[in-house]
Parts: sequence; C-alpha cells; structure tokens
Amino acid sequence: MDLMNNWKKSALAATAAVTTTLALTACSPQEDDGKLQVLAAFYPLQFVTEYIGGKYVTIDSLTPQGAEPHDIELAPAHTRAIGTADLVIYQSGFQAAVDEAIEARNPEHVYDAAVHAQLEPGHSHSEDEHADEEAAGDGHDHGATDPHFWLDPTLLAHVAEDINAQLAKQDPKNASAFQENTDKLLEELATLDKNYTEDLKTCEQRSIVVTHEAFGYLAHKYDFEQVGITGIDPETEPSPAQLRSVKEHIAEHNITTIFFETLTSPKVAQTLAQDLNVATRVLDPIEGLVDPNETYLTVMEANLQALKTGMHCS
Repeated sequence: MDLMNNWKKSALAATAAVTTTLALTACSPQEDDGKLQVLAAFYPLQFVTEYIGGKYVTIDSLTPQGAEPHDIELAPAHTRAIGTADLVIYQSGFQAAVDEAIEARNPEHVYDAAVHAQLEPGHSHSEDEHADEEAAGDGHDHGATDPHFWLDPTLLAHVAEDINAQLAKQDPKNASAFQENTDKLLEELATLDKNYTEDLKTCEQRSIVVTHEAFGYLAHKYDFEQVGITGIDPETEPSPAQLRSVKEHIAEHNITTIFFETLTSPKVAQTLAQDLNVATRVLDPIEGLVDPNETYLTVMEANLQALKTGMHCS
C-alpha cells in the first residue's frame, strides 16, 4: 500500500510541476533575421532539426527543457506560434495538446513524424490485463501505440532525411548545407547503431525491467525484452497484480538491475529494487533533456553503458 501511495503522490507532484512550468513559459517573439522559424514539439525532433538546420534555422520547442512531454499544456503564445511558424514538426498521437493546437491553427507547413517513423503497437501491462492473466494465460496487450521510435537510431535516420527535405523545400538556397549536415548526422546514427549491435550481442541477460515501457523499439532492434512496472503511459498507476508479476519476473530471470528515468519519479523503481535487493540505474527514453549540455547522441551512449552493465555484457 505504501508503494502505491508513493506512486500517486509522485505522479501528482510531477503533473503539478509541469503544469506550473508551462503556464509560465511561452515562445519568445522572433525577429525577421532571414532564418527559418521552426517549431518542434519535443526534444528528439528538436535535436534533428537543429543538427540539420544549423545556423540557417531558429528553432523553438513546444516542450520546455526538463518537462515530461506526454501531458503538456500549451501556453497561448505557443498556440499562436504554431500558426505563424515557417515549419512545425510534431508527432501525432503523442501530445494531445499539440494535436489540438495544430488542428485549431492549421499551419501551412507541418511535418508529422508519426506518418514516416513506422510506429508499432507497444507491449502494455494494464490493470485489466493482469486481472485477466490467470484466465487468459497471456499478459500481453498490443493495443497501445509505442511512440518512442527515436530509440532506434535507424528509424530516427529516416525521419532525419524527411526533415532535411522539409527544410530544403522551405529554404532551397541553403539546401546543400542542410544535406551536408544530414549526411553527418546519418553517419553518427549509423555509428551508434553499430555500437549497440556489437556491444549488446554478447549480453548474458536478455531481459530488462524498466519504469515504463518506452523501450520497445530499442529492445526489438537489439534483441532483448523489456518488462515495465507500468505500460507505455508513465503516469499509469501500477496495480498490485502488475507489481507482483514484475517481482516474479525479476526472481525467475535473475535480474540484478531495475532501470528508472530522468523525467518521471524513480520512487516506485527504487522502492521495488530495495525490497528485492537489486541495483538501479538510469535508462533514459530521451523524451526531453534535464542537462542542457547533453544531446541525443550522448544520452544514447550513456544508455548503452547502462545496458551493458545491467545486462552483464562481456
């Protein structure tokens, strides 16, 4: 019961903090400096656009640094900016407030990453699912869509090529610079993919336990299994049956690490780890950055090191 109460309190506190932050945050007015004015919905899309656009693009994010992007509330200035930006880059189905604002403002130039990222159903451990486990004999619900495609570098590369095309269409005179930057980014992503492939193929442990099931693409790409304390939605409250199932999985598979995240409360994971006498480590779904000195690339490298330790890779 204490575990459940801690989860509720942490979720409510996190939601209140994000709402307060967003209420005070707005896109700054941009002067006409000749650069493309681009809005990105959240960090991975912002990262790709900044990398490709370079000095020719001014980009703002609809999700403030350090905020969890799933349930943001847009300030009025954000909503207005959606209607006036040269290009809006978002992912439909991931942020309801952004979907609604785009529908309301109907921007002339908009790119939806969800259309081109090959989104797939996710693995969800819902309370109803666990209530039916004994009868059905299967704890898998593949109905919810996993939005975290960017954790597979090869999928992010496809979206990078699309964003390059979008920027070149809006600013053809700088198309060659955009292409040059895109080529560099694709090389970085290919190297990242190679490192993950080589470093994770020797792991003794092929199953990980995570705070929420954000790592489906990563697991599928590099041939391991994720088991979440919650499903794809990080604010879903874990049921007693779900917690019991996770504990049984940890014991059965001799798992020695529970992975938690940076933008959601780690208390449930830490309490569970303490109860079971296992370690905890950060595994970041990269929905946003806490440290402005980090980038998608550096966090992915840190994730790889965490996985190598937690999965006992040689």
